[in-house]
Amino acid sequence: MTFHKKLSPFYNLAFFYFAISFLLRIVLFFHPITQSSFTILQSVKIFSLGLVSDFFVFVVASVFLWLYLIFISNSKYNKPSGYIILGFFISLFLYVASGKSIFDEYGGALPEIVLIFIGIKTLLFTLLLFLPKWRDKIRFWLFAFVIFLYVLLILQNGLSEYFFWNEFGVKYNFIAVNYLIYTNEVIGNIMQSYPVIPIFSALFLVTGVVTYFILKNSRNYIDNIPTVSEKVKITLIYLSLFALSLIAIPTLAKTEKSKNVFVNELQANGLYKFYLAFQNNKLDYFKFYKTLPNDKAFAILKQQFATISGENTTRKITGDSLENHKNVVLITIESYSADFMKAYGNEQNITPFLDSLAQKSLQFTNLYAAGNRTVRGLEAVTLCLPPTAGESVVKREDNKNKFSTGFIFKQKGYNLKFMYGGDAFFDNMQDFYSGNGYQIVDKSSFSPEEITFSNVWGVCDEDMYNKAIKIMNDEAQQNKPFFNHIMTVSNHRPFTYPNNKIDIPGDIKSRDGGVKYTDYSLKKFFEMASKQPWFKNTVFVIVADHCASSAGKTQLPLGKYRIPAFIFAPGEKPSKCNKLMSQIDLMPTLFGLLHFDYQSKFFGQDVLKSDYKPRAFIATYQDLGLIRDNVLTILSPKQIVKQYELKLSPKPGIATEYQIYYDEIPLQTERTDLVNETISFYQTASDMLKKKKYQK
Repeated sequence: MTFHKKLSPFYNLAFFYFAISFLLRIVLFFHPITQSSFTILQSVKIFSLGLVSDFFVFVVASVFLWLYLIFISNSKYNKPSGYIILGFFISLFLYVASGKSIFDEYGGALPEIVLIFIGIKTLLFTLLLFLPKWRDKIRFWLFAFVIFLYVLLILQNGLSEYFFWNEFGVKYNFIAVNYLIYTNEVIGNIMQSYPVIPIFSALFLVTGVVTYFILKNSRNYIDNIPTVSEKVKITLIYLSLFALSLIAIPTLAKTEKSKNVFVNELQANGLYKFYLAFQNNKLDYFKFYKTLPNDKAFAILKQQFATISGENTTRKITGDSLENHKNVVLITIESYSADFMKAYGNEQNITPFLDSLAQKSLQFTNLYAAGNRTVRGLEAVTLCLPPTAGESVVKREDNKNKFSTGFIFKQKGYNLKFMYGGDAFFDNMQDFYSGNGYQIVDKSSFSPEEITFSNVWGVCDEDMYNKAIKIMNDEAQQNKPFFNHIMTVSNHRPFTYPNNKIDIPGDIKSRDGGVKYTDYSLKKFFEMASKQPWFKNTVFVIVADHCASSAGKTQLPLGKYRIPAFIFAPGEKPSKCNKLMSQIDLMPTLFGLLHFDYQSKFFGQDVLKSDYKPRAFIATYQDLGLIRDNVLTILSPKQIVKQYELKLSPKPGIATEYQIYYDEIPLQTERTDLVNETISFYQTASDMLKKKKYQK
């Protein structure tokens, strides 16, 4: 048998992938949404370079096929190697099943998924080991399943690219990535929008037919398993092409620079575009959302900031007395919903310390998180900027030298630190904060004796606070004020923490336990801090990064964005601010309390000023909301705008300012003024980031 037939699984699947890609380009080329005519040269470019790009993408995507095929052999079932391998699989299965594996540190469904995968591998290996007479048949059906899966994914991707183009007129972008995050909503939308049963019935039927023909022309690989030397040749060929593909794919993508956007999109490979969406984290506001002329958008913004001029937000902020350069400690608490606290109706007594601290602080009772991820909360308190479409600025490539709260503190002579009990490389925090002038203190800064407990996310909050106290004691000796931003980790799945600290054991993985331990750790921190000489000259700002959950019956459920926030200054009288406000307003309000004079670019405002107009921003990756005048206005891709009247759904026994649940009733008559205002905020913020006008 000639050697090239040993490559038949690869080239048969490749030909099928090329055929589907070519057919897809033809369909999209003549699709009604493709409102463009193409020259002969452009058409040649679309199909020729598109095909070359498809080839290299297929090479990378077939890495799992190569791994599967290269390990097919009979020799591994010989004695004693077969029994040794089986023993390894059984040991691995028992390790994961024990509930004490590294996968359990993360929690969720991951341990079960890994256990099922290893269980299937163990079962199949056992059958192939002890049933040699059935080995060929079992191997054939496994081979058929792998081919079936590849064919199914190729067809599924082709359909997905078509429907995505049908909706947005482009290949995959960040919205497609977002679809993987909001699975329930997306599946619900698909079920309601398309004839799912006929489509998937046809999909599986075609997959079965195609698999049959590919199997017929590829089964020689398992009928005559390649020798070791042939596998070495296959591996050398594959790895050479794989290495070349890693260079060729981005190089070909750089040729997508036609002035005709449809040429670029049709030439592009959808799978690589999907990968880029993960990397770039951006969603072009001006391409997908409703817009106004830029000068009009900034003119509307001027109604919020009377002293700005031109297309920027630069304005002078003047304090009403002598500046007060107190130390500032900002604590952002992981996943801390307002309704965990007693004042908001919780009866489980899981936040006793924060409940008491709130009564001694300036409370912000009507504050909304900007988003539903940690990076959105960090962006909000650091950049004081509305949550623009796509991923948070924290995770974008262009995330450095921004106009930030840290920049203002640095201008005032403060030392800056970002403290995180985990690995600051996670979620790009290291890159973002170091790129904006902060010194990083994370798990790598801890000595072994400073760590009493850790899980997959990092050291427990107590360890982080102990470290913070040591650092602040050293800083207090430097005759400079300090600004330290601490991000907690303990209130996060798997909700493990040291035992014998609270009345909920740390190893039962309870969210209530995570909340209560976080509260307990804060109490310990304040007990330690209150004994330090710098305590009375320090302001403590405490706010959640986001709620524990963002899922709800509506696009942007208000109750899932309400978070607690306090400013505690020892010796100051407690008070409440019940004004509607956003997470982006917290630090500008603090600067007002410290009477800072500074040039501001912040969209966030001092809510204690008489000219503040109550409003709040809430968003997902693609739905951008503004709350104003008991109306929620939402901007979505495809220039969609929705508005809802907010009707309070009160819970008995809770004070008015702590009521958080609203019915969102579709507005019968559009409030054009609020639509334009919402567009103005998000469009101008997007414009300033895009044109690099939000730099320090």
